[in-house]
Amino acid sequence: MSHLSNNLPDDPALLARIATGLDEPVSSETRQLADYLAAAFGPATLALIHYGSHAQGSRPGPGSAHDFFVIVDSYAAAFQSLHLSGNTKASPGTATALARVLPPNVLRVIALLPEQPMQAKVAVLTLRDLERLCSPRAWDHFTQGRLFQHVQVAWTRDPESHKAVRDILIGARLNTVWWGRPYLPPTFGAEEYFRRLLETSFAAEIRPEGTERVAQLVAAQRAVIVPAYEAVLEHFVATRILATDGKSYRLTTQPTGGERMAIRAYFARSKARATARWSKHIALYDDWLEYIVEKIARRTGQEIELTEREKRWPLIFLWPRAIDFVRNRPQRKSS
Repeated sequence: MSHLSNNLPDDPALLARIATGLDEPVSSETRQLADYLAAAFGPATLALIHYGSHAQGSRPGPGSAHDFFVIVDSYAAAFQSLHLSGNTKASPGTATALARVLPPNVLRVIALLPEQPMQAKVAVLTLRDLERLCSPRAWDHFTQGRLFQHVQVAWTRDPESHKAVRDILIGARLNTVWWGRPYLPPTFGAEEYFRRLLETSFAAEIRPEGTERVAQLVAAQRAVIVPAYEAVLEHFVATRILATDGKSYRLTTQPTGGERMAIRAYFARSKARATARWSKHIALYDDWLEYIVEKIARRTGQEIELTEREKRWPLIFLWPRAIDFVRNRPQRKSS
């Protein structure tokens, strides 16, 4: 199993600090769900990364799904196993083709556990695609926009798989300086660095919530993520990307005009790919319309009542409402 090193530091103690939170024990509920998903995706399952509001403790709402990246050896084998397990209506062939064109696929899985059913939202990637999407060679920001935050390695097949995924996640934290540096203030500390990364990531996506969500995420993740990014910034000082006066940090050189253009193009491409990904959700995400309505209600407090016509033929009659929401979403008003 090969994986990118992302120029990881040689110092084991520094690596451990950058990796803060990655090996944090998950709750028994999350462990049950991770075991269920690993079995559902079959022998191709290599690892599960727990991310999002449940992993961070950032106000998950009642009935909110647990978010996972499921890392697999083969898209075809994984989607075939998931379909045979009865956990998705999506065609394995369609899912495999779409994953190769625009990874990751995002699916909904209802785990029928003994205690109670649990809902998971899963993004599926091969290890090769995971490492690319957490590197400067990423096609878009969807993956590293989630994985530079506090995440947990919830399940791995073996020690080799654990090391491969852990190294990639450390690399994702180190890679933040590539896409985040044009948006940094003149001086900053670890918390301000992380806050700017969140603000930049949120601005690069169409989201239902306003910018107040950034403050909630910083508060929820502070205890874990700030020590990790303190270590990241120390590494950048050692490699002369940053300088420090002992209290704050600054870039040693500002991004060139060409670098700024490349990063702007990266985020523009990312937003275009995110929009294209909506059509994949319709093909792959079971009960996708119900999920969207519930998510908007949780994040904005706006209850949406769909007409019978909109429920029956959403692809025809829901467009005016969707366009109105995008134009007037809280994110746009608070930016």
